[in-house]
Amino acid sequence: MKKFRPQPGFVVRAFRFALDPNAAQEAALRSHCGAARAAYNWAVAWVEASWWQRRAEESYGVSEAGLTQWRPWSLPSLRKAFNAAKHTDSRFVAWWEENSKEAYSTGLANAAAAFDNYAKSKRGQRKGKRVGMPRFKSKRKARLSCRFTTGVMRVDTDGRHVTLPRLGAIRTHEPTAGLLGRVEAGTARILSATVRHERGRWFVSFQTEVKCGLERVARPDTAAGIDLGVKTLGVIADSTGEIRTVPNPGHYDRARKQLRRASRIVSRRQGPDRRTGQKPSKRWEKANAARNKVHHRVANLREDSLHKLTTAVAAEYGTIVVEDLNVAGMLRNRRLARRIADAGFGEIRRQLDYKTRQRHATRLVVADRWYPSSKTCSRCGAVKAKLPLHIRIYECDACHLVIDRDDNAALNLAALAAVVVTGTGVAGDQDTAPAVSKPRGADQKTRATRPRRKASAGRAGGATLPHQRQTETRDRTQAEPLTLW
Repeated sequence: MKKFRPQPGFVVRAFRFALDPNAAQEAALRSHCGAARAAYNWAVAWVEASWWQRRAEESYGVSEAGLTQWRPWSLPSLRKAFNAAKHTDSRFVAWWEENSKEAYSTGLANAAAAFDNYAKSKRGQRKGKRVGMPRFKSKRKARLSCRFTTGVMRVDTDGRHVTLPRLGAIRTHEPTAGLLGRVEAGTARILSATVRHERGRWFVSFQTEVKCGLERVARPDTAAGIDLGVKTLGVIADSTGEIRTVPNPGHYDRARKQLRRASRIVSRRQGPDRRTGQKPSKRWEKANAARNKVHHRVANLREDSLHKLTTAVAAEYGTIVVEDLNVAGMLRNRRLARRIADAGFGEIRRQLDYKTRQRHATRLVVADRWYPSSKTCSRCGAVKAKLPLHIRIYECDACHLVIDRDDNAALNLAALAAVVVTGTGVAGDQDTAPAVSKPRGADQKTRATRPRRKASAGRAGGATLPHQRQTETRDRTQAEPLTLW
C-alpha cells in the first residue's frame, strides 16, 4: 500500500483529547474495539489455516502441485474474504451490523501488518529482534483500540464535542479549540481518528495534516549539551558556559508508599485464577481499580514533566546535543532500573527529535554511544582511563580541573556541537568528512593487555599476585581539545 505523504509545507501531527462518554457511548466504544479484535483473530486463523493444511498434506506425501494454495494476507484480500464470511459465519452473522465497517477494517489492517512484519523478519529484511507468527488477541488482555479513516470525523463548533462514525457526538473532557481553530482557518485537515482506552479512560487522537508554521527559538546561535542522570534528571550546559540543573521529580518514588498500601489491599482480596477458573470478587476489582488509579497518576505526572522540559529546551537553543544511551542495557542493572525507567531517558530523546525538527527546524545532534563525555576534561581535553560511577567529582590529572562529573559531561556535549560542524573526526563526530585515525583509548577499552584466563603454574585457579596485576592505560590527550569558545 502506498504510504501517505503530506503536501509541501505541511506535516502530519496528532491532536489527542480525553473523552467523557455516557454509558451507552462507552458500550458502543467497547463494541467497536471488540469487533476490531474479533476481525483480527479471524484474519489470523483464516491465513494460518492454509499453512497447517499444507503441512498436513505434505506429511501425507502430496506433491507440491497438489498442495492447497497459500491464502494471501494483503489488506484487500482480507477485506474481500471477510465480507464474504461475515454473512455466514456464526461468530459475526448476529451482530456485525451493529458496528462501523471501520472497526473490522482496523483488525484486518493490523493482521496484514503483523503478517508483513513476520515475513520481512524471516527474510532478514526487518531490523530489530526476530518477529514470530501473529498470535490471537485475548479478550482480557488486548488493548481497546479502533481507527476510523472514512465517514464523519470532525471537531464540533462548540469546542467540547467530537463526532465519529456510528458513535455520534461525544463530549470531550478538555476544550478542542487548538484543533478547531486550525480546521476553521483551513490550515489543518483531519485524516483519521483513533479511539483508545488507556490509563482508565477513553481518548481520541486525530491524525491531521497541518500547515507547518515554524517558531523561532530564543537563542538560535547557542548550542546546549544535555547530560541525563538519575540523581538529577538532566544537566544543561550551553556554549556560553552557563550550567543549569534540572531536578529529578521522582514521581514513582514519591508514590511508592501509596502503591504498597494499595497492593496490600489487593493481595487480601479474592483475585482471579485462570488455572481454577476462579473469578475476581467485587472487592478485588474495586481495590485493583484504586491501585491502577495511582499508577495512572504517576504516568500522567511523568508525561507532563517530560513534555514541559523538552518543550522549554527545544524553544530556547538552536542546537541540542544528547547522548545515544543504551537504555535497554541500563535497565538490566537491578539497582538502577527503577529510577532509570522513572526518568524516561528514551522518551526525552524522542520528544526532542520531533520538536526540534518539526516545530523549530533546529538541529539535534546525537553523540556517539562510545563518546567519553564523562571521562574527558572539558578544559584541556585529557581523557581518563577509568571513571567509576561512584566518583561524582571529576579531577583532571593534566590541568588539575575540579568539577562536578555531570557538569563536565554536559560541557563536553555542548562543545561537541561545534565539532560536528567542522568535522574533525573525533569520537562522536557525525559529519560526512573523512574520519581521522583515532588512538585506541579509554572510551572502548581500558586495559593495555588482556588478563590470562589459563591457570599459571603454582597458582590455584590462575590467581595473580598484587605485583603481577595488569597495569591500566594512562590518561591520554586528544589531538584537538574540545572548546566552548
